[in-house]
Amino acid sequence: MSFAPYERPVRAAFVGLGRIYDLNVLAYRDNPDVEVVALVDPDPDRREERGREWPDVPTFPTAAELVASGLEIDAVEALLPTPLHTDGVVEMLDAGWHGTLPEPMWADPVRARRMLDAAKSNDRVLRVMENYVFYEPLVKLKEIVHSGAIGDVAGYHMKMVGSGRGGWEVPASSYEWQFQHMQDGRGILVFDDGWHKFATALWLFGPVREVRAWVGTTEIIPGFALDAPSTVMWEHANGIRGVWDITLAVDMYLRSDYYTNDERWEVTGRKGFARVNRCTGRGIQQPSLEVYVDGEMRSFHALDDDWASSFRDSGRHWLRWLRTGTGPMWWSGEEAEDILRLVLAAYASSGAGGIGVDPSSLS
Repeated sequence: MSFAPYERPVRAAFVGLGRIYDLNVLAYRDNPDVEVVALVDPDPDRREERGREWPDVPTFPTAAELVASGLEIDAVEALLPTPLHTDGVVEMLDAGWHGTLPEPMWADPVRARRMLDAAKSNDRVLRVMENYVFYEPLVKLKEIVHSGAIGDVAGYHMKMVGSGRGGWEVPASSYEWQFQHMQDGRGILVFDDGWHKFATALWLFGPVREVRAWVGTTEIIPGFALDAPSTVMWEHANGIRGVWDITLAVDMYLRSDYYTNDERWEVTGRKGFARVNRCTGRGIQQPSLEVYVDGEMRSFHALDDDWASSFRDSGRHWLRWLRTGTGPMWWSGEEAEDILRLVLAAYASSGAGGIGVDPSSLS
């Protein structure tokens, strides 16, 4: 790819102005690296509401109409529902725009490859946004673990409790797309949210050579079930093993400004452990990061543990990358393909009774 960094602010468009826009837009506010030049959404009420923040920016009901307008665009924040990713992203790449899209890129490797091929043929950059690797308590956790402060890593554990009460209001239309994935056997917890957890696994300890999983199901109302309780275990190429367990507590109220997930990470070393106590929700009322070594617990009170900040910092990283072209993208389209294989390996293992599956064998 012959990418050349921009020596001026990036001209960016938002395509999709739904609930997740509230988080992704944080990177664009008061950012000298970018100029927002267009807003796209089929809902006129959304265009009007979001347009109040950008009064001089034109709005369009479709990306095709944005293309036809002749407006000069460098990059697109493609906030599309996952089932629309392939056609929508290919359309934008064909228009000559770089693009970043939210995870998961797609449930089907063939369609994911179609997006990657479109990026290559149009000589454009495709990024799959990941915010968890920019969450400051997790960033600090990784720094501590890799510094050797807790000794050689013996293993690690991730836990998530999905709660049925609390959090912000999510439009029913947002869940309609999730239901489509669920009907295809790709649940909200393991596939959608799981993308983040598997991304942190690769980010922390590198490639995975084997996955074993048991994906369960719990009916919430007649005809509607969630993919829990579930357990996923894996071994990295370096021998480190991880496990992620998902529990569903339908009647539990969870304090959260966002989604009602109680999430935790704990890495155990030969000398001690480091753990992140929360992320999206606020279940454990303790410092977001604690480190135990030699009989003493160190608590980190000054970290930015507002989940929204990770979206801000991820977006700023992308826009800065477009200005410099240096460093990791977190994640390039090709790297995101590795995460997709890891997620699908969990389903393949579960479907085969929990046997070990090599993610690299999936295509």
